Order: sequence, then C-alpha cells, then structure tokens
Amino acid sequence: AQNIKNPETQQTKAITGLKAGGFLALTGTPVENRLRELWSIFQILLPGYFGTLKEFNDSYGIPIEKYNREDVTQRLQKAVAPFILRRMKTDESIVPDLPAKIVEEEYCTLTKEQAALYQGVIDEMLARIEETEGINRRGLVLKLLTSLKQICNHPMQYTKQGSAKGKHSGKSLRTLELIQNFWDNKEKVLLFTQYREMASILESLIRDELALEPLVFHGGLNRAQREDIVNQFKGSSHHPVLIISLRAGGTGLNLTEATGVIHYDLWWNPAVENQATDRAYRIGQWKAVTVKRLITLGTFEEKINDMLSEKQKMADLILTKETALSELSNQQLRELLSLSLG
Repeated sequence: AQNIKNPETQQTKAITGLKAGGFLALTGTPVENRLRELWSIFQILLPGYFGTLKEFNDSYGIPIEKYNREDVTQRLQKAVAPFILRRMKTDESIVPDLPAKIVEEEYCTLTKEQAALYQGVIDEMLARIEETEGINRRGLVLKLLTSLKQICNHPMQYTKQGSAKGKHSGKSLRTLELIQNFWDNKEKVLLFTQYREMASILESLIRDELALEPLVFHGGLNRAQREDIVNQFKGSSHHPVLIISLRAGGTGLNLTEATGVIHYDLWWNPAVENQATDRAYRIGQWKAVTVKRLITLGTFEEKINDMLSEKQKMADLILTKETALSELSNQQLRELLSLSLG
C-alpha cells in the first residue's frame, strides 16, 4: 500500500487500471502524513466507497486534521473497521515470540550557547511574524520551527560555523553517552535524525569522541550503496552504529541486528517515528529493543511531545503536523516556543 498512497502519481493511476476479482492492501501505516492516503488506498480496494477525494476531504479530512473532531474520527474508524484485519505486535496470541519494546524518553538540557541562540532567534522571528499575515506568516512560522529544531540538535547545524563538539549540545552529549552504554553491552544501535546535515555532524562526533566507525544511510545513496551499508552493519562488529535519515529509513529495511534505537530529533508524525523504530522491532527480532526518544527540556520540543501524546490517546488517525502549528495566534506561539528553564 506504500506505493498507492498518493492518488496523483502515475504509479497509482496505473495500478487503478488493474483488473482483478478483488484486492488486498498490505500496510503497517495506513495513514502516514494525511488522511487522503487512506482515501487513495480505499479507492483501489473499494472504488467510490468514500466518494470523490473532495467529498472525503470535506467529510473527514478537514474536520479531523484541522479541527481535531473526535466524533468524526470515530465515524471514520467505524467506516474502515469492517475492511481491516489488524495485527498488533503487542498481541502475544499472534506474535508469541516477539520480545519487549522498551520506550524511554531521554530529557536533555540546553547548553548556555544553545539557550542564548534559541532565545535570540525567537525574539527576532516573532517580531517579524507579528507584522506579517497570510501565507507569508505561515512560511515564517515554519522557518522558525525548523531553526529551533536545529538549535536543539546542535548549534553548528543552525549556524553552519565552527567544528562539531559534543559539549556544545546537551542532546549530542546525551547521545554519545547512550551509544557508549549500548557499545559497552555489545549492542548495535540505529540512530535516526530528520536531517542529512545532522547525520554528518553525528558521524563526526561518534568517530572523534567515541573512536567508533558509524555508518550513514541516507536518501542520496543508490541501491547498491544502500545494500552495501546494510550488509556492513549486519555482518561486522566494527560498525555498531547506523545513522539513518528518517525518511530514507522508513520502509523496506530489516535491521534486527540492532537492539538499541535512538530518535535524535522527534518527527511531527508519531506514525513515521514508529515505522522507523520497527526497522529493529519486527518479526525476526529475538531480543528486547530499547528505544530512546531525545527531548530538550524547557523548549518547544517538550511541549510538542506532550501534545502528540494527547493526540495519540484520542485516536490513532489524528496526526499533528507543522502546518497546523503555523495557524496558531501570536500569543499561542509565544507560549509554545518560550523557554522555561526554571
């Protein structure tokens, strides 16, 4: 189903033309980014079941994604339930041999350099945002959020200056400690980041400060290069860490040699994060998998994580995205982004 989630691609249109007595869609993530992906899957399974894309968007997409309507979410869940055979990894009657998955939130603190940079960017950008409207304002908000993510990761990712040192970032320092702990226990680690640039910084830090040789898996590699990196990680004890660009490593990878997973910077969509974790936590894994989610205390990362947790409790189908945050009022933005280090 991963290949038919976008109704506008030539691939989906070609598959729509296939003739068969019936169709089955296999997916671990029916909704990854937007509800329209669910419509696209059902349009092939049961053409017309949800009407046109516009009708689906008016009935479900907008009420759920924009207004978080729980009643509409429940109505959609009832509509799809008769057609879904769902296997949960937590169901021991189905997957009796799958070990435990231990998810732990690792809270980090900003260094003085990070805190000063973080506050300075907020002060500068919010002043511009308050004087701007419409699409330009939304663009500035998204730019601000990206900048703050980068500062929380490592000042060098934002400033593009200097050399990478673990001590310059609370998150980097904690990551190095976690990797050392995994290595001391002879465990291999998957280290996920959203940013190719941050992957390069982490590669340097791990090599220079831990004397380990990490591998880096990203979207710019061709098929042969990807297979070579995966084989090296699986077959050699000399490469205990595999740094993965989150989008590049979302599907198609079986990395059960790893028993440690670190999410360096959290994705806005929990489904994507879970999909990445499942590169290690899947059938064929015989050991417990420890997942570390890094969150910078006192910053918007902590507040966004709390929001995501509440959304997941309300319904699996509701997703929080950056675009929704761009609609917040100026006061709401200030409350979300302000530092609370006391």
